[in-house]
Amino acid sequence: MCCLMIHETLTIVLAGGKGTRLEPLTRDRAKPAVPFGGSYRIVDFVLSNAINSGLRRVLVLTQYKALSLDRHINLGWRQYFCSELQEFIDVVPPQQRIDEQWYQGTADAVYQNIFAIEKDRPKYVLILAGDHIYKMNYRSMIEYHVEQGADLTIGALRVDKQSATQFGVIQIDEQQRIIGFQEKPAEPLTMPGDPAHALASMGIYVFNSRFLFEQLCRDATEPDSDHDFGKNIIPSIIDEHRVFAFPFRDENRKRDAYWRDVGTLDAYYEANMDLIGIDPQLNLYSDHWPVRTLQPNLPPPKFVFGSYGDSDRCGHALDSIVCQGTVVSGGTVKRSVLSPNVRVNSYAQVEDSILLEGVEVGRHAKIRRAIVDKRVRIPPGTEIGYDAQHDRARGFTISPSGIVVIGKNTTLPE
Repeated sequence: MCCLMIHETLTIVLAGGKGTRLEPLTRDRAKPAVPFGGSYRIVDFVLSNAINSGLRRVLVLTQYKALSLDRHINLGWRQYFCSELQEFIDVVPPQQRIDEQWYQGTADAVYQNIFAIEKDRPKYVLILAGDHIYKMNYRSMIEYHVEQGADLTIGALRVDKQSATQFGVIQIDEQQRIIGFQEKPAEPLTMPGDPAHALASMGIYVFNSRFLFEQLCRDATEPDSDHDFGKNIIPSIIDEHRVFAFPFRDENRKRDAYWRDVGTLDAYYEANMDLIGIDPQLNLYSDHWPVRTLQPNLPPPKFVFGSYGDSDRCGHALDSIVCQGTVVSGGTVKRSVLSPNVRVNSYAQVEDSILLEGVEVGRHAKIRRAIVDKRVRIPPGTEIGYDAQHDRARGFTISPSGIVVIGKNTTLPE
């Protein structure tokens, strides 16, 4: 029964977000396509969850700046799906079958793709956001949905009251049936007996497909609707339909559950920096719940000039992630994440920073508390992260906590 239920489930990944708070990292790519953790993209986590859960019928709905995401999925993910077994992962750009506008909200994005969903005749539809970092077994949630005889089941996460203002906040009864829902409230209702925490929607939904179609078609006819699951669909159905909360079960197997929305530059930076700790909360090295991605055919990382007698010219990295194809050629890297094909030249210093693919750091350059996007060449002797006023004058973005961000393909003067 379980295998049949999984086979009858269609997974929809909403991957069309602009990610404006992550600019300039999202200047040329959608938020789910932003690199993360050296080797990965943000979208890899939700897709890995789906694969590990046995879900192999996936639609990825894109919208803004989707070329990078489309290429990543085509090159890195199709190998995991067998078309002869009716498995697929399809990237679906806006079809404008129903409306000539961009998607107006999360519900509208699904509604405009009803034709593609109905074609596969699923019994259940799992809807996911493509821009969060976490490990979760969706199979358990679908099983719970069926056991409860639910029309809709929502993934729920315990968060502190202050953070709850950024979520849809759920109120449940003793059977975990949802009896109240607030979308990003200024004053969130807290959990019974726990005034410091609230129960938040993770933006993960399991619908009975027929029920989903009915609600989407009804919502589409309402001109005052924002056509959004959190703002419109969910509040309109909790009184008369069986809507349940499914508590988040973390497959990361750590003491505290790990779920991150890396939607701001500071949140993105902190989540990456978490990975270089001795025992990070997010475990990328576990065989239990692997995270997959496109792995390019590159040579191993290399560290050189340590045996030439010059103590200042020794290529080494401490407390860092260093990906394939990277060469630390006589430079020093501390507490940093280096993506593939990075080069750090002699006497250069990189500290507390994230360097994305193809970055080259010139001799004697110094980088501190920075995010440098793809294919940026740092000229010899350049300093970044040491003088905020000078960094702003050069056109760099500086986050509220002082992280310097340099956009993709930026040309720096010698």
